Amino acid sequence: MLHFSKLKQTSIWLVIVLGLLFALPNFLPDSIRGTEDIKGQIPGFLPSKTVNLGLDLQGGSYLLFEVDTDSVRAAKMETAQEESRQLLRSERPIIPARNFRISGNTVSFTLSRPDQMELALERLKPINELGQAQLLTGSANKPFVVSSDITSGRISLTLTDDALTKQTRDAVVRSVEVIRNRITELGTKDPTILRQGNSRIIVEVPGESDPVRIKRIIEKTAQMSFHMVDTSVSIQEALAGRIPPGAKLVRTTNPAEPDLLIQRRALVDGGDLTDSQQTFNQGGQPAVSFTFNSRGAIRFGNATAQNVGRRFSILLDNESITAPVIRSAILGGSGIIDGGFTVETANDLAILLRAGALPAKLETLNERSVGPGLGQESIRAGAIALMVGFLGVMIYMVLAYGRFGLFANTALIVNLVLILGALSGLQATLTLPGIAGVILTIGMAVDANVLIFERIREEVAIGRTPMNAVETGFTKARSTILDANITTLIAAMLLLLFGSGPVQGFGVTLAIGIFTSVFTAFLFSRMLTSYWLMRARPKSILL
Repeated sequence: MLHFSKLKQTSIWLVIVLGLLFALPNFLPDSIRGTEDIKGQIPGFLPSKTVNLGLDLQGGSYLLFEVDTDSVRAAKMETAQEESRQLLRSERPIIPARNFRISGNTVSFTLSRPDQMELALERLKPINELGQAQLLTGSANKPFVVSSDITSGRISLTLTDDALTKQTRDAVVRSVEVIRNRITELGTKDPTILRQGNSRIIVEVPGESDPVRIKRIIEKTAQMSFHMVDTSVSIQEALAGRIPPGAKLVRTTNPAEPDLLIQRRALVDGGDLTDSQQTFNQGGQPAVSFTFNSRGAIRFGNATAQNVGRRFSILLDNESITAPVIRSAILGGSGIIDGGFTVETANDLAILLRAGALPAKLETLNERSVGPGLGQESIRAGAIALMVGFLGVMIYMVLAYGRFGLFANTALIVNLVLILGALSGLQATLTLPGIAGVILTIGMAVDANVLIFERIREEVAIGRTPMNAVETGFTKARSTILDANITTLIAAMLLLLFGSGPVQGFGVTLAIGIFTSVFTAFLFSRMLTSYWLMRARPKSILL
């Protein structure tokens, strides 16, 4: 039990050296005497990553958003209205309908010929091409309940509460992914984006001192679509209420042209975009380039080829940012958007388009900025607590167990090095609760040694030789220590699975600390004790 083979000794020391190498970059300054980027000068074969500090340690931005349920419902109802119009006209005979209205959760319209009611209901059954709605009758599990009155020719599509709840839940899940993509595109390091409840999203961006820009980037829905400009009536007539079926009025970003009449049906939407970059137009002004996938390129090419000489509008969040004239067919699947951008706004728009559109509008419920000074105070307070606890434990171990206490203290130092190295290698985020987890780990690591030493003391008291007493003490304390650490590890795993933010940070350091504590108590501390016993050959042990 106390004999360590050369291979075993080498493995233990190798683990400690690796932990030290991974932990070392955290202690290197950024520059020394004018030499910049000291950490960047570390050879590529050596670890160079440092521990990521959470929002409470390095400062940053915190925002709490809520998905606007009304916008989810409105988008669903508008989609259902337009799909209904298209499905009725999708094949011959065309089923004419009028008086399309949206009221709350219901889309209603009137058939021009009530005798086509049965055919109209049949047309409303298939899933549309976007796969977003299935209009069926007689099933509570379907998104819409369809009711009809053959006398008046009226048909109503009512969105169920269950469908709205599911739509909101799906919107939150998709919003989390879109927000994560947008924050990552900004180059921020280790952001935290979490769902809270059924409709809220928490965003924490450590190190980001400009919450206004973060908020602007996140809140923008960025739903882009391309529409033909409707010229069947003048703007003045449209403003007076004479809007043709299948058309709608939108505002423009051009103050000289506040409203524009466009066709509701999009030629192409942002879902077909594959890339977007900030660039410059021929006049040297900031612009945004875009690229479609193969489907979008074909649809956009066909649409522009059929409408040469006409204007089309590029909509962003239901606002026209530009409405150029189609001079020739655009067949390359790419183009440039001019919209009076600055370099920053063009870059932000490119980020939004690359990351994808939010499925619904977000409302900001809470926003705050944590200054780096507060983070430094937290680090200082945590470091003081760690050092006080560490020194207190070390003094107690020496006073209580003498030489064995020194072995335990050496193992404790190695334990902290291994924890820091593991956090750096895994690129885990260290938060203030995480520091609490490290402090707790110190107590757990010492607790293992206390159990072992007390067991050795009992064996010495009954007359065993030093060698037998130490070997028996380590052997018989093992099961107790493993049981205690396994139960604590289960708790740490539950924190990682079901916790969020700082709670997960605590769980990470606690889980890592359990493994390092067992390693230092059963292997490193025992190896140090073995070295002393083999060399000193003591006749007795004072504990």
